[in-house]
Amino acid sequence: MTQEYDLIVIGAGAVGENVADRAARGGLSVALVEAELVGGECSYWACMPSKALLRAGEVVRAARAVGGAKEAVTGEVDAAAVLARRNSFTSDWNDSGQVDWVKGAGIDLVRGHAVFTGVKTLTVTAGDGSTTELRARHAVTVSTGSVALLPDIPGLAEAAPWTSREATSAQTIPPRLAIVGGGVVTVEMATAYATLGSTVTLVARSGLLANQEPFAGELVADALKELGVDLRLGDSPERIERDEDGVVRTTLSDGSTIESEEILIATGRLPRTGDLGLETIGLTPDEWLDVDDTMLVLGADGSPLEGEWLYATGDVNHRALLTHQGKYQARAAGDVIVARAKGETVDDAPWGRHVATADHRAVPQVTFTDPAVASIGLTAKAAEEAGLATTVVDYEIGSVAGAAVHTDGYKGTARIVVDDDRQVIVGATFVGPDVQELLHSATVAVVGEVPLKRLWHAVPSYPTISEVWLRLLEGYGRKSA
Repeated sequence: MTQEYDLIVIGAGAVGENVADRAARGGLSVALVEAELVGGECSYWACMPSKALLRAGEVVRAARAVGGAKEAVTGEVDAAAVLARRNSFTSDWNDSGQVDWVKGAGIDLVRGHAVFTGVKTLTVTAGDGSTTELRARHAVTVSTGSVALLPDIPGLAEAAPWTSREATSAQTIPPRLAIVGGGVVTVEMATAYATLGSTVTLVARSGLLANQEPFAGELVADALKELGVDLRLGDSPERIERDEDGVVRTTLSDGSTIESEEILIATGRLPRTGDLGLETIGLTPDEWLDVDDTMLVLGADGSPLEGEWLYATGDVNHRALLTHQGKYQARAAGDVIVARAKGETVDDAPWGRHVATADHRAVPQVTFTDPAVASIGLTAKAAEEAGLATTVVDYEIGSVAGAAVHTDGYKGTARIVVDDDRQVIVGATFVGPDVQELLHSATVAVVGEVPLKRLWHAVPSYPTISEVWLRLLEGYGRKSA
């Protein structure tokens, strides 16, 4: 018999869980479908394990940067202990705790792989081959995320490369690790593995953190060099081979060769939509799902599918491939699904309860390198390309008293991008030790469009790194005088 629910959510990662939870709290019956581990990528192969791999090295380096503490540091990071602590955060890849949460939230978990068989109908095939037929009364949400892109490099597939999954779940540290790519996964894993004992070579054709302010990539590159990472910027692999002894040989475009025990490819992501049966409902498999601001999936004509029943949240809609943004979308989607199911008013005006407006202009992001990179909103270049009249203000964070106390020889840079016409901040970037703790104040300023004349009255405590806000505002005052 077909099982019916008000809402069916495909994908029980952090995003899908949040959609399901919001809808269940609103009184809807919900089925959550998962083919792998409940908790998804973030819990087992991304956010949590990667930050656990990075934290110990960050703490040791922080201690070594403070006189009186550095004298107490007598050893190196214990790689085995770091891996064990990482394993504890993933519960050794056992999702029973997450399953208990789903049940406790009043949500039905259906194990298996879901395929659309028609409008609001799905077949879920479990690992043992058994099938379950599901039908949604009101909505289906796709929250299946993304997978690593493997570029078309001769020999790559045969070389059994690592993706972010293998890098965050490895149980041993390879003596040598080659990394290809220039984004967040690349620089975070280069930081982690260099700290844990690998000899790391990083190959990035377009440089590091190309979508951030230029100084972010420059400061992170300097830090990676200090960790002993061999940076090959402006270069790219032309062939990759793994020999019978397990050694990977990567030939670069300049003719040089890198030898390593493992190679990590982190050059982008693809939507996990290829095997969902999207063609049965008029959509194209293997493509990102385009959505409106309430997360309704749009068809080829740019309109929601007939009946306005299909939603997509998280990576799969390609708006912002970040867990916190996906969860933000999930809250909006879960609430609007409840509202539409009950015939209630939909608040879909900009910044309304049922929309994800922030995805367009207020996306916060932290890269957990050492120094960290924290940013929100538009870069100076993006603001210029958007046609805004702006003033850009930079300040060296180490000149703030709180930073000097925090770390001996503190190195870091802060930048704000101000829309001169509206006198509000539209972008901010901070690079330096612990700057991630500055980011939410910047997020509030950007999302709230706080006028600079009011922001002057948000007095930073002394002596803290947050005093950089005062210096940035003073810099803007000098520039605009």
